[in-house]
Amino acid sequence: MTPETKGRAAGGETAAGKENGPGNRPERKPENGKDAERMKVISVTGGVGSGKSEVLQILEREFGAEVIRADEVAHELMEPGTVCLERVVAAFGDSFLDGDGRIDRGRLAAILFSDPQATGRMNAIVHPLVWEEIGRRIAASDRARVVVEAALFDETHNAMFDEIWYVYASEETRVRRLMESRGYTEEKCRAIMASQATQEEYRRAATRVIDNNGTLAEVREELKRALKALEEGV
Repeated sequence: MTPETKGRAAGGETAAGKENGPGNRPERKPENGKDAERMKVISVTGGVGSGKSEVLQILEREFGAEVIRADEVAHELMEPGTVCLERVVAAFGDSFLDGDGRIDRGRLAAILFSDPQATGRMNAIVHPLVWEEIGRRIAASDRARVVVEAALFDETHNAMFDEIWYVYASEETRVRRLMESRGYTEEKCRAIMASQATQEEYRRAATRVIDNNGTLAEVREELKRALKALEEGV
């Protein structure tokens, strides 16, 4: 699942399992006997080149957050022998599997791009299972802070978060970062960015904006202030 891409979250609107479904706050595991409601669950979102990876690393390494990446969860759920992969094969056949029964990403991408309806059908299968698993991981966590990297633009899913943080960087900053880190041309950078949600869409969905146009030291201080405000209920 690639939540940043426009329209990709649509398939996730299908409700996940009721036990830990989006819109229901997962029952939280007490942290060392403490009140489980002290746990704060944050969604971190933002476009390509905004610096989400650095923000997640800081939250994980310096502020002790458990980080759950929706894309990684989706990949794990598509391993051989999983319910998710079985359902995908039932819907799309097995022509995208390699000799070991694993997904050949190139073949699967070709199937999805060849059929305008295919991405929605895939999302309808995968997204509910991903959210169910994310809910389980939140409930099982013993950390005071859990961060979920997933950009979703509907209230049903967002209800499972205490706050939604949009990592913001200007278009110029994002283009420069992508050109430096990935070797993309400016044209490719702007084409990728155009396929994603707009800054206005991210801002409307967000509870808080994290400005990441500056240095790591500056964003670190901003994250410290944001966590303090969240935990103090500001």
